[in-house]
Amino acid sequence: MEPQRTYICIDLKTFYASVECVDRDLDPLEDTLVVADPARGDKTICLAVSSAMKRLGVRNRCRVFEIPRDIPYVKAQPRMRRYMEVSVRIYGIYLEYVSAQDIHVYSVDECFIDATPYLRLYRMTARQFARALMKEVRSRTGIPSAAGIGPNLFLAKVALDITAKHASDGIGVLDEESFRRQIWPHRPITDIWGIGPGLARRLASYHVHDLMGVAALDEAILYRELGVRAEYLIDHAHGREPVTIAEIQAYRPSATSLMNGQVLNRDYTREEARTVLREMVDGSVLELVERGVAASGISLFVGYGKNVPPAKNAPASCIDPAKHSAADDTVLLDRQNPDGSTGGGVYRQIERELAGSGLTWGGAAALPGEHGRRIARGAWGHGGGQRKLKGRTNSFRKIWEAFDRLFEETVEHGRAIKRMSIGFGDLVPEELVDIDLFTDLAAEEAEHHLAETVNAVKGRWGKNALLRGTSFKRGATGRERNEQVGGHHA
Repeated sequence: MEPQRTYICIDLKTFYASVECVDRDLDPLEDTLVVADPARGDKTICLAVSSAMKRLGVRNRCRVFEIPRDIPYVKAQPRMRRYMEVSVRIYGIYLEYVSAQDIHVYSVDECFIDATPYLRLYRMTARQFARALMKEVRSRTGIPSAAGIGPNLFLAKVALDITAKHASDGIGVLDEESFRRQIWPHRPITDIWGIGPGLARRLASYHVHDLMGVAALDEAILYRELGVRAEYLIDHAHGREPVTIAEIQAYRPSATSLMNGQVLNRDYTREEARTVLREMVDGSVLELVERGVAASGISLFVGYGKNVPPAKNAPASCIDPAKHSAADDTVLLDRQNPDGSTGGGVYRQIERELAGSGLTWGGAAALPGEHGRRIARGAWGHGGGQRKLKGRTNSFRKIWEAFDRLFEETVEHGRAIKRMSIGFGDLVPEELVDIDLFTDLAAEEAEHHLAETVNAVKGRWGKNALLRGTSFKRGATGRERNEQVGGHHA
């Protein structure tokens, strides 16, 4: 029998806000600071708030206007590259004490450590070892942290998320017995790792509101509701998690894919959305070429917005043609609607169309879309779909033609567009690209060589060194996104 393992899950407290506090000689635990882009106004989401702000009742990921006006605070613009630099530095500190094969990086501010072989080496308990790592990080970077300890990855994570908050030293510890005593009755159930609002609603339909209820529920019901996902939920309800860090690091997926998505900063017209789609396809195809892979399937998701798209006879397409961006277009829309509205008449129009039809707007019923889909309440509906390509390829010409057809067939006319994402499935080495009798090999080779050249130039001089004319059209977002990391200011 393999001896029981000991895992430590370390989380850097309000990481983005802590980095900004340290860089300003502020105390990450005592000073009030929020990380939000000042240029996006009061409706922008705060990426992080400092611990002091949380103690004052300000929730994480709130919008700026939701912060009480009587709380003074510093607003810091997001700097994703800086956060990544600090994260790498902290990972380097861990490597001074633990082998890389015993660390699983879960996110930019959180990681799991298999401490089993190191407790005897350093002659420490798990709590002492966690405290030593946390102290080292704080003394060398100024970033505070918390930790959870458990005999498996799940219990370590739950200890961090729930019990560490109530520990004087910021370290929570769980075993199977204390898990049943402290976590089984814990509510809301969404505090538990892996249980989101959607799953919580499905469980609530069976009057299950905590893990104790999950453990007591007939497993047949869970399998009927969740399929294979029920196995994970049942294991977690009993505090079990068989997967180890070694197994995670050894895992190799049988299939790979590539995704690219963005939330637009206003409602886009159909043609503007097509411009953004072309930019996204262009960037993703360049990534396929850089990776040396080809795709055999594509997917498209389009989330509709709330407002009516701007009129076709709108004034000039941008404020400053030399610096045209989506942010400029937002200001333009404000100018086009002096009353502050961006087309609120859509609500009155829908109400007129629904009058006498038996359907309700915002009620239990839904508005049918023109392609037979239902426009979900509160979600404003979505379009898109999946298609198999005629053959495996990483040719921009072929892939764009497929996306353009998919967009035309599945995205409803007259609907404003707010969110878009694209995907490429079943990636294979580009040596397996399909060729038929009608393939122009010279043209294919020239296009591939051009893509490699573009990647080389962008790699040396930056992503904005070479751009298609598409990136200068109204509503294009490529130039701004090329200067961002993870969708935020670098």
